[in-house]
Parts: sequence; C-alpha cells; structure tokens
Amino acid sequence: MTTPQDLQHIAPVGAASDPDALRTRLDALLPQAIKDLEALVRIPSIAFPGHDREPVQRSAEAVAELLRGAGLEQVSLESVAGGAPAVIGRRPAAPGRPTVLLYAHHDVQPTGDPAEWTTPPFEPTRRGERLYARGAADDKAGVMAHVTALRLVGEELSAEGIGVTVFVEGEEEAGSPTFRPFIEAHRDALAADLIVVADSANWAVGVPALTTSLRGVVDAVVEVRVLEQAVHSGLFGGPVLDAPTQLARLLATLHDENGEVAIPGLVRAADPEVEMTEEDYRRDAGVPAGLPLSGTGSIAARLWTRPALSVIGIDAPTVRDASNTLVPVARAKVSLRIPPGQEPAAAMDVLVAHLEAHAPAAAQVTVHRGEQGRPYSARQDSPAMELARGALADAWGRPAVDTGLGGSIPFIADLLEVFPAADVLVTGVEDPESRAHGIDESLHLGEFAKVCLAEALLLLRAGDLRREDR
Repeated sequence: MTTPQDLQHIAPVGAASDPDALRTRLDALLPQAIKDLEALVRIPSIAFPGHDREPVQRSAEAVAELLRGAGLEQVSLESVAGGAPAVIGRRPAAPGRPTVLLYAHHDVQPTGDPAEWTTPPFEPTRRGERLYARGAADDKAGVMAHVTALRLVGEELSAEGIGVTVFVEGEEEAGSPTFRPFIEAHRDALAADLIVVADSANWAVGVPALTTSLRGVVDAVVEVRVLEQAVHSGLFGGPVLDAPTQLARLLATLHDENGEVAIPGLVRAADPEVEMTEEDYRRDAGVPAGLPLSGTGSIAARLWTRPALSVIGIDAPTVRDASNTLVPVARAKVSLRIPPGQEPAAAMDVLVAHLEAHAPAAAQVTVHRGEQGRPYSARQDSPAMELARGALADAWGRPAVDTGLGGSIPFIADLLEVFPAADVLVTGVEDPESRAHGIDESLHLGEFAKVCLAEALLLLRAGDLRREDR
C-alpha cells in the first residue's frame, strides 16, 4: 500500500497498454479461460442456509488454484465468524506504486426448479454466442475476468511494480452476512488505492457501461394472523376473513392506483441523464405485449433513482395442497429498493410504520425487520472514473455509458467506510439478456472477452493515477 507522499505521477506503460496488441494476445488465452469458467460453474456453490456447504468450499479451493496459476504469490482461503470461505490472492506493490483490489464472488443463487431450465443449471452449455449455466454471468465470469486479465498482463504489472489483490467473496448472494467483519479483520491485506467491483452489468451487448449509482435495499416479513388454528371454511366461513385475504388487502396499500410506491417519507433522487426506451425495457424484462407499465416518469428514473417495492415471497398453502379450511396465518416478504440519498434505517422505519398503520382491524399483524443495505452514488468526475471510461472505450471501440443500476450491492458502502482513501469502480460482465438470478442465466462470450481486455488496460494504466487528484 502506498503512502500519500510515495505515490507520484507515472506515465502509462506504452506499447503494453495498446488495445490492438493486447486483443491479439487475449485471443490466444480465451479458450482456456472459457474452459476454466465452465469447470467453475459446474460447482453448485450456493451459500444460502440449508444448502450443502461442501461445494462452496470446493469452489473456493478452485478459485485459489486459478489465482495461483495467474501468478499471485500469496493466496489463502479465509473466513470469519463462521462465514463462507473467501479467497484472497496478493502480489504486493513496489515502494511508491499503487495497489488495485479486484473483487468478485464465487457463490451463486439457488437455481429454482431445474425442470424450467432449457439445459441443466450446473452443466455449462453453449448456444450461439452465449454460455448458459447458473453463475456463468453472476459472478463466476467476474472471477474469470480477473484471472484472465492477470494472465494477460501479469508480467507487465510486476515489471511496473503495480500491486494487485484479488478478493473473491463466498457469500454475496446470501447477503454478505460476514462481509464487514471480514474486511475489518483483513484490512491490511485488502488495503488498496483503487477497488474494482466486477459484479454489475453493461448497457447492452456491444455497449459498455460504468455503474455510477446503485439502489439500496431494505426488506421485511409481514405476518397476518386471524385464527389460532385452521377451521372448516364451510362451518366457520363468513364472520372471519382468512389470512391470505387479509394479507392481500394489506399488501395492496403499498402502491397507489398508478403503481407508484405509496409509503410516505421515502426519498427520490434526481432523474438520470440517460434514458432506457420502453421497447428495450419490455424486451429485456419480458413484459407481455399490451400490458401497461407501472409508475410514472422515465423508465430510467423508475429503475434507478426512485423507490420500488416488490412482494418477493408469500407463505400460504399452495393451490395443490389447498383444503376447505380458513387459513389462520399468512406471511409475505417485501423488498424495498431505495435510491441514492435515502438512509436505509429511515426507509425501514417508514415501511414498518405503513404496514402497522394499515393493518386490518380484524387481524393481528407483526412485522419482522430484515436486511438493510445502503445505496451508492459515485463521484463521476474522478481520475479513476476517467481511467475506467478510457479502458472501456478502447476495449469496445465506443464510449461507455454512465448508468445507474436498480439492483443493490450493499457492501460497497462498507468498502468506502473501511477504505475511505480508495476509489471504487463498479463494472461487470452481464448484459440485459444475462438473466442473472433467473432461469437460463447466461454469459455473452464476446462481451466477456471485451471485459477481460478492458480490465487488463485498466490495470496497466493504474500507475497513471496520482494521489493528489483523488
């Protein structure tokens, strides 16, 4: 790690950072990179409670081997407080030279019903230009982008004395429950001048993006109880409304007639400068033709800078298991995405207050507070951001779009608090067709190659950052 007086202006490394020369070298590395990615996604590394932890351990060990093979000298598996194993790989910087921290995660989302997948979720399958598998995009491709960039320019980085640390988390999809204590425990090993988080998305196939804002998230489980136990719906139905009906009436108060979130006290950020067309949104989200969209204002604002609330789970008898009884209790999990400028604790308070205030009179309503994650807004004019824009433009052959993201990466706030002197860049391997977290998740292999090239260029040019400019 450099000190303020050590870090001086260093010229770019010249021919080594020429995009065309690097692209030619990268072409020779891509077949092995894709083969390694396929091997990695075959490991079902789901870190959610109730799932087998052995594949998560095996996935971490596989990542460690990849980092050793990419030339990192200090590679270890680490965990804190019983958390899933993360991998740290390092090659320290020379005196007076910067260190870049590369982040990704090796755990993945559950698959849902495997029968809904076109091909088995943990058997990588190529169809056209895309590789299909759970984790193929989110985020094992991020892991392999780091590995491939190091394979491509590791020798040049070593010669220039630029330090590299790779931090591959093992429980991001499960909410990063031990992230903050982990980075505090390994503060010295993870300290860096520039942090690159490879867990976001590009604007479209062929159009790179730099993520400059992220919504935060709060969630809660609301429980509605109307009876002590289930009773016959014919003998007792009428004087009591069943719990699913009462729950539905409560959930309906969370939005107005236009589909806008109807919870007083929530913040809206300024509308974005770029816009997504309704046609693109409908295509990418799979909205059926003729179905009106919810909310008002621009599509980009509804996605990035305004609150959005979804019911993401309901506990009630399934239709298959339904019997002629009054259901005594029902639960729903609600997820509220919050824009930059909104404090998560305040958002949680107004969400809970709304649910309690609108509780049906003939029901007992209990709200259980859940996750809280901060939103993120980058300083868009920093030298690090300009460096990233240049690398993306050179790799894609067109300017990058500064984009928001409706999803959340709450741990970025932790990175900024624990490493306040570092710049954070949020990039990614996904595109709107990747279906991260969904059925038939996939990675566009041509875009993956451009991501690897852009990261290699960024690493080589990192020595051009001056501490006093940041």
